[in-house]
Amino acid sequence: MPEPLSDSEIQEFIKSIDFNNDGHVSYQEVERKLDDVANEIDPVPKKHNLHHHERKASDRHRFLRSVLGTDKDRIPNDDFAKKVRDWDVPSLVQDKQKDKDASDFLKGLSWSRRLRAWWSVEGPQTCFIAFVVAMQLAFAIWQLVKYLTTSPYRDGWGWGVVVAKTSAGALYPTMFFLLLSMSRWFATFARHSYHLSQFINWDRSQSFHIKISIAAMALATLHVIGHLTGSFVFGSMASRQNVVSSVLGQEMSYGDYVASRPGWTGLTALACFYLIGAGSVPQVRKWSYEAFQLVHLLMFPMIAMLIVHGTRGIFQWPMLGYFLAFPTLLVIIERVRRLLLGFHRIPARLIVLDDETVEITMSIPKTHWFPYEAGQYILLQVPQISFVQWHPFTISIISEGEAQVHIKADGDWTRRLKDFGKEGKELTHVGIDGPFGAPAQRFYDFDYTIIVGAGIGVTPFSGILSHMQHAEDDQWRNFRRASRPVSRRSSRSRKSSSRPGSRARSMSEKKADGDTKDEQQQQEPYDALRHRRCDFHWIVKSKNNLLWFSDLLNEISTSYFTFPSCYRRIAPSRSTTSASTAAAAVDDVSQRQRQAADSKKNNPNLSIRLTTHVTQKRPNIATHIYRHLLEAHRTPSHPKSPLTGLINPTEFGRPDLAAILHAHYADMLQLAAERKQRWDEGGETESMDEGLEEKKRRVGVFFCGPPVIGEELAARCEELTLRGRADGSGLEYRFMIEVFG
Repeated sequence: MPEPLSDSEIQEFIKSIDFNNDGHVSYQEVERKLDDVANEIDPVPKKHNLHHHERKASDRHRFLRSVLGTDKDRIPNDDFAKKVRDWDVPSLVQDKQKDKDASDFLKGLSWSRRLRAWWSVEGPQTCFIAFVVAMQLAFAIWQLVKYLTTSPYRDGWGWGVVVAKTSAGALYPTMFFLLLSMSRWFATFARHSYHLSQFINWDRSQSFHIKISIAAMALATLHVIGHLTGSFVFGSMASRQNVVSSVLGQEMSYGDYVASRPGWTGLTALACFYLIGAGSVPQVRKWSYEAFQLVHLLMFPMIAMLIVHGTRGIFQWPMLGYFLAFPTLLVIIERVRRLLLGFHRIPARLIVLDDETVEITMSIPKTHWFPYEAGQYILLQVPQISFVQWHPFTISIISEGEAQVHIKADGDWTRRLKDFGKEGKELTHVGIDGPFGAPAQRFYDFDYTIIVGAGIGVTPFSGILSHMQHAEDDQWRNFRRASRPVSRRSSRSRKSSSRPGSRARSMSEKKADGDTKDEQQQQEPYDALRHRRCDFHWIVKSKNNLLWFSDLLNEISTSYFTFPSCYRRIAPSRSTTSASTAAAAVDDVSQRQRQAADSKKNNPNLSIRLTTHVTQKRPNIATHIYRHLLEAHRTPSHPKSPLTGLINPTEFGRPDLAAILHAHYADMLQLAAERKQRWDEGGETESMDEGLEEKKRRVGVFFCGPPVIGEELAARCEELTLRGRADGSGLEYRFMIEVFG
């Protein structure tokens, strides 16, 4: 349980409210402090805020009365302090305590467990980087030994040829991986293989591309320096012309070397490389993304120069062209295809969500080739902004022929797009290239999943949740429309690994003596054998970031907070959310939601639990307390939090992974008991399906965020798996890292 407010914090809070220092807290003082806090955390009111002009005065009054705790206009400070203690607001020191607990937990691990936790998060990708470096060293050492030990080369061109060819050897794999990192097709191929994607994670391709480009530029510069200041100088000396002519067939001057095919092509390629690098610095990208993209077109003449560079074969047969051929072909085909797609218009519309975020909804024609999987990303072109600019964005939602992307305005192009929408201009069409990527391939291998993600990088999971919700609800509606009852045995014959919509829906007639049970099963829709659950924990720095997907989160919350009898399987655990918040989430469900529940459009066997975490710290005690109170406040007419605009609960500070996982473990034990009871009800003729039960004991834990949190999560998953072996439950928590660029 979180540490409650200390007496000193309560007194500080009361002192900040008691403006006139009369020993009482009045209604007017509570209202004044609310205004101060509102102006601090929401200077520009949103519709869900209590101080928005469209909110009724009665909503504001109801909240103020709940804070004061009485119908009187004022209350003594001592009595108010007792009410503050009853709020169960956590202390300001809890964030520091959470950080300390996480640090102590990792420090307390044995070196082997700490290593396994690190490996789960960083290990495979570190191995890939090590492989790239090993390739660079292997080719560099090969060239170094060759030119260092072969006397004609060393005698004719001195140390310069050794330096130049050693750096050239390292350049061979460097240029290969540099160009390959530009291929989104290869990235998609790598993502479709779970194990391959752990090692070759091109979702971090931008970071990898920058780093390997710097390495390539350094090696290319060293190569040119070795020739210009070494081999060309030594090779033009009169005393060395005998050796030079014996190798090259003619005497060479310094100018002959520079004017030769390898000389001028190498210098031209390096000049193009420098121009591309200069146009890629963050200042240029922010100033003009079009300039950044246009200068990158120089890569094509640069590649051509590099291929021609070694064709004369002065010292050895040309190797660089073989390394460049495959990735260059991929990049050229992709770019030509993208250019053609720029002329294919897709109908679209734009909505400005807030000062930082816009939403684009695209109508996908049936004739358009768009093999979408939830969580993939596309390259988006908005011709009304720029014809040449294509930007990658994750598809947040796709349903009924429409796809949505959420775009944060943090660059030149995105700000222009935001301004375009704010000016009231109408977006008519866009260009699309993709989709790319295949995120979280193993998500559908589990009936029970936990997702922990941070920032906008977790957007692929929003698409996955939306896709799963619609698929499962469609399946449930088909089940409800079926005229024949489904047998429990057919429900257990589902494939253990399936994607949304692929679950078996075969219907079979039951014997007469089983009809009664099946009718009861239809009346009580919850089935422990069909049950699926997904716990989604989204970590953001500011509560305003929650507006990125507020509509999606609220749609899911509306669907899965509509079955009060099953709320224990849907609501966040008390260990991670205050009882008052959970109660408010149940008691204040709107009438519209209850009507949706009566219509039974949502699958009661699918449980999606949403919890958002805001890590932004508020050192002011009054702000800290008020935002907790505002977050917990719900009314029947306004089931959304007046702080975040979300139906689901929001917690503040770093998520307590220990409490989250232990509560989940307890729920899994209870669900296992329910399944056993359900199997026992089948009688002697129906035995437990061991394959299904084994799958139900596995929990997939997907993480996308800072490595330090990932290491703790991986270690705690291993801890729970060991606990499952020790207590005989057989529960397994399988940690998987997911990174989306």
